[in-house]
Parts: sequence; structure tokens; C-alpha cells
Amino acid sequence: MRLVDHHVHSTLAATPDRATFELLITEADRPGPAGTTQFDSQLGFAIRAHCAPLLGLDAHAPADDYWAARTARPEEEVADAFLRAAGVDHWLVDTGFKGDLLLPLDRLSGGRDEQVSEILRLESLLESVAAGATAQTLMTDFRQALTDAVPHIRGLKSIVAYRYGFDIGPDRPSPREVQEAAARWLAELETGAPARVSDPVLLRMLLWEGADTGLPLQLHTGYGDADLELHRCDPLLLAPWIKAVEPTGAAVMLLHCYPFHRNAGFLAQVFPHVYLDVGLAVNHTGAASPGVVAESLELAPFTKILYSSDAWGPPELHYLGALLWRKGMAAALSRWVHAGEWSTADAVRVATLIGRSNAERVYRLA
Repeated sequence: MRLVDHHVHSTLAATPDRATFELLITEADRPGPAGTTQFDSQLGFAIRAHCAPLLGLDAHAPADDYWAARTARPEEEVADAFLRAAGVDHWLVDTGFKGDLLLPLDRLSGGRDEQVSEILRLESLLESVAAGATAQTLMTDFRQALTDAVPHIRGLKSIVAYRYGFDIGPDRPSPREVQEAAARWLAELETGAPARVSDPVLLRMLLWEGADTGLPLQLHTGYGDADLELHRCDPLLLAPWIKAVEPTGAAVMLLHCYPFHRNAGFLAQVFPHVYLDVGLAVNHTGAASPGVVAESLELAPFTKILYSSDAWGPPELHYLGALLWRKGMAAALSRWVHAGEWSTADAVRVATLIGRSNAERVYRLA
């Protein structure tokens, strides 16, 4: 089955050195202890088991042999091999994080018969318009930039979980609140501070403006880089906002969710506009990922779960996201079929819903 990866990033534009590569296969932001390697992890073992054969090596080849084979090829050739093997028809690409290190969207498909669409990050858009705005015009300037972007994108994303947390408050901020927050933020920028929006009022404004477009709105949830506070990334904290935003008609896409994927499943069950995936966690849990995939199927309706890899950088992650998800789904569904709980036809139908059909419906890809 060909997949739709509803949340992913592009691949590396150039071959990294080994130290950089090892940082890219962990969510840590600094090297491990001296004498250790990130290959000694579930993801590292998965790379050696499943990616090594695509480079002409035996499965489970030693990490040094893997690295030698990988760096013997141009990066775009490595990317083509892994992306082709992923079996993805459509990549929905978040372009908001370190895009200068990645292949641009027009080169991601590499001449393969795949479609590539953009997911626009709200925080990045606001930061891009801040330089030419005043406190009085920031909201209208952002709104105009968002309106101009909407015809060219398939969805939106917010990293409010990183910038503040889901305990942000549910209400739409008033224009006066936004203006006061904008004045504080723009004054900070004038001192040379980086253009990194973290004010909760401005973040609430982004969420509401994004929902007003009616496009699917992706939210990073749960596990991620070291600069988030995980206990504030539980999607249950977002329930008041989820209730408040329902009348806009926007689909709320809870990304990754681990270790809160069961909480996300509850929200997807009780709110018609909430969806989830377990991307990112599938790669990083490696051989243990079938358990995560099976747990994602416990509460949420099968029409509310989507496939994603959340791969960023190394194309191994784009391939492994698809491979491990397929293996996890096959393990869960075949177990239920063999136990007589499901029919084979239902198993195939559910796999197709999650692997592609739900994304085609929600993002209007068909």
C-alpha cells in the first residue's frame, strides 16, 4: 500500500559528519557521554537492521561499516534510495525548522512519481512579518500574510507546546491584548533578541487565526526535543481550547503524542474535529514500536488516526517511519484477525484508512 505521510520534513541537502548524524538520530541536543554512540539505541539498531541492506550491506551490519557505506554515496543518492523504498505517494512537509539545511520542496521528490505539499508553521510566519510591523499592525500584517499563503498550502502547524505549553488558556485574545503583547515582543527584538515568539497572548492569537482559515491545524504533542517541558505537552491540557475552537470547523491534528497517545486517543474519540498520529515515536522506539502502534488503535476511531513519520534530515527516518509503521500495523491487525476478532477485509480497510485515506479526506488531497 502506498502511503500519505501527513507530517514530515525534508531530507538533508548535504552529507553530515558522523557526530552530526548521530545527533540527528536522537531528540537530544548534545552528544552522549564519551565512548558511547547513538547507534546503541532502538533507532540505531533499526537503522542497522533495515537501512543497511539498501546500501548493499547485510542486515545488522556494524555501525562503522554502515557509516562507511553511507558516506561513499552522494547525499541525494542516499535520499533517493530511502525515499523510493518508503512507498509514499504524497509528502505533507513542514518547512518551518532549519530549512536551509534541507532539500527544497521542488527537489524532495527527486524525479520520482510522488507529490509534495507544504504545511506552513504559524510561528515562523509571524516571525517573518515582525521585522516590518508595528505593535498596531502586527496582527493585521500576519493575517494578510496568512491569507496570501493559504492557496499554496495544505495545512498549518503550531509548536505552541515548545514555545509555552498546552496550559496556555483557551480564549481568543482581544485586539488590545494582542497589541500590548506585540509592543512587548517588538521592543525585545529591537534590543537584538532573536525573533522567537513565545508570548502566550501572541501564541493564542496564532492558534485562533490558524483555526479561522478552516485548514487542518497540526500541533506538536508530547515527546520531542530537549527544549520542551514534557509535562506541559499533554494534549489533555488543551481540551478547553479544543472545545472552544470546534465551531471554526478546523481539524485539530495531534502529532506524535507519545507518551500521551492514549490521552490523544480519548480526545479523538470524544471530539469530532480531533485526529492523531504516533509519528516520531515509531522511529525512536524501533523494535518496540508495534506496541505503540497497537496502543494508538485502542480508543480513537479508525477514521481519526493518520500515518506520519515526522522525519527530519536523514532520509533513513523517512524510510524507517513507513517500514516500522507497516510492521506495527501488520502485527496488531494480523493478531486480531487470527484471533477471530476482525475479518481480513476489515483489517485491510482500516490499514488503508490510516495509511492514506484519512489524510486524503482531511487535507482534501483526492
